Amino acid sequence: MSVSTIEKERAPAVEEGILIFIFADMCMFALFFITYLMERNADPTVYIASQAKLNQTLGAINTLILLLSSWFVVLAVKALKRNAQQACAVFLASAFCCGAVFIVNKAMEYSAKIQDGVTILSNDFFMFYYIITGIHLAHVVGGMVILLVLFINTRRGKYSANNIAAVESGGVYWHMVDLLWIFIFPLIYFLGA
Repeated sequence: MSVSTIEKERAPAVEEGILIFIFADMCMFALFFITYLMERNADPTVYIASQAKLNQTLGAINTLILLLSSWFVVLAVKALKRNAQQACAVFLASAFCCGAVFIVNKAMEYSAKIQDGVTILSNDFFMFYYIITGIHLAHVVGGMVILLVLFINTRRGKYSANNIAAVESGGVYWHMVDLLWIFIFPLIYFLGA
C-alpha cells in the first residue's frame, strides 16, 4: 500500500465548503461570547440577577439531548461505513427527534420567560440571552433540515460506504451545533451565578 493510498483512506470525507462555513460560524459565535463577557464584566449584578431567572434544569436537559443527538449521528456514520443504510436511517431519525425535543424545550423556556414579562428589551443580559440562544436555535432548525434530507436520501439508497461525504458533512455541522450549546449553556446559565 502506497503512502498516497493510506492518506486517502485516512482523509475525512467532509466537504471543504462545510468546514469553511463552520469556521466562519464559530468565529461569529466567538465574537458574541467575547462581547457578552465584556458587557457582563461591566455590570455583573444585573447579569447574575437575570441569570437566576433562567430555567437551568431545561438548559441541562437540552445539553443532554444534544449530546445524545450527536451520539446518534456518530452511530449513523459508523453504520453507513458498514453499508448498513437501514441502521444509518434509524440513527439519523433519532438525532432528528432529539433536535425536535430541544426545540420544544426551548419554546417552553421562551414562553415561560415571555409570560413573566421577560423579553429581549428587559435588560442587556436578556438581549444576549435571546439573541445567542435564538441564533443557536436557528442553527438547530437548519441542522434538522439537513438531518431530514440525509434521512430521506439514505432511505432511497443514495449513500453507502463509498459515498459518505454528505452524511459526514451533515454530521460535522450537527456536531458544531452541539458544541456551540456546550459553550452557551455554562456561559449564559451558570457563569458567576
